[in-house]
Amino acid sequence: MPVPEGKDFLTDSPLALASGAPDFGAVDAEEAWISVIRKMDETYAELVRQQVELEEKNAALEEAQGFIAGLLGSMTDVLIACDLAGRVEQVNLAAERVFGQLADALTGRPLAALLDPSSPTSASDVLATAARRQRIADREFTLATPEGPQAVSVNGALRFDPRGRPVGVVLVGRPIGELRAAYHALANAHEHLKRTQQQLVHAEKMASLGRLVAGVAHELNNPISFVYGNAHALKRYAERLITYLDAVHAGSDAAALARTRGELRIDRALADIPATLAGMLEGAERVRDIVADLRRFSSDNREAREVFDLGSVVRSAVDWVAKSQMPDLAIRVKVPEGLEAVGHPGHIHQVLMNLVQNAVDALEGRPDPRLDITGERLGGPDGGRVAVRVRDSGPGIPEDILGRIFDPFFTTKAVGKGTGLGLSICYRIAEEHDGRLEAANHPDGGAVISLILPAGGRP
Repeated sequence: MPVPEGKDFLTDSPLALASGAPDFGAVDAEEAWISVIRKMDETYAELVRQQVELEEKNAALEEAQGFIAGLLGSMTDVLIACDLAGRVEQVNLAAERVFGQLADALTGRPLAALLDPSSPTSASDVLATAARRQRIADREFTLATPEGPQAVSVNGALRFDPRGRPVGVVLVGRPIGELRAAYHALANAHEHLKRTQQQLVHAEKMASLGRLVAGVAHELNNPISFVYGNAHALKRYAERLITYLDAVHAGSDAAALARTRGELRIDRALADIPATLAGMLEGAERVRDIVADLRRFSSDNREAREVFDLGSVVRSAVDWVAKSQMPDLAIRVKVPEGLEAVGHPGHIHQVLMNLVQNAVDALEGRPDPRLDITGERLGGPDGGRVAVRVRDSGPGIPEDILGRIFDPFFTTKAVGKGTGLGLSICYRIAEEHDGRLEAANHPDGGAVISLILPAGGRP
């Protein structure tokens, strides 16, 4: 039955009015409208939330794009991004400057159009390398620029999409002229450093030579003075003998000869001549031994290895350095007789001279300076080795630099008094002899430097 216009079938029917039943239709319609309004509010709130998230993502995307654009714009290297077919998809500001065109004009062009025909690496080489999933490392390209061909060193790699599929190639090139300039500057700096190191090593050698000359001069002074004095005595004796012999040959009588013999003290001269000659011979032999030591110690045959007496080398180093520089230094050398080591005695002598010199420097201005040098044959894990320990009564080595004293160019001495190479050279020489050099502080004060070398002979 059709419902009259403006009438509700449930609420306005005569049966419903006559029966006095409740108006359930009006209640249901109100609840339906309330539900619809609630759904609309929820939908609107969801739309607002999504809109806020979308705006935040857009802001983040714009910031990321701006950051990427800033990076591309600040790059000094040429950047070209291509697809797998070799078409240019994006370039940076440096590429625009090199090719003299804007990015829009370069985008979509084949990579081959940007390369000079003389380029050692072609566009097909790039695509073939990309097809093999390999990187492009330090390949030389020649770009076709308005100023002419320009050589660049290029590194490149594949570009992937979010699903991990290769979609293109990214090439980054730097002008080889800049690299050559950088290499040239680096080579110049390296050469300058080498010259500086050579100068420092030469300065250290000259300082060692000065100490050596001073020590040798001190050692030679005693025997030469002894020979010089005895030579003058022999000269006087010879003059007396010549005068006496002239009187004998002149035919003087016995009384005159006896008187002349007494006046010239011929008998005393004859008694002194053997001792004088023996002293001169001893002094000459001492000079000969010193010269032989110099010749042996100055030898630079690094391959030569021999068994030598460590005690004589130690005593020579002490005589040539300590005694000539600090006469009031109390020195105690306790090296057993027959303590032998294997190596180059000249190089070990250089090491010991340097160790003694450092000890003397540490004792400068100290009251009651004392230097103790001991030697022993080691046992236990170091069996088959000998050790020489140089201990001074100085202030010791500060703990914060104890591990650095063997570093090249490290020194605690004032400017002009040390190059920082002495202990470093000694450390290297010890290693070349299959030994080692160690530094420590003695419990009773002072520093202790230990030189450990392979032993020679039997225990």
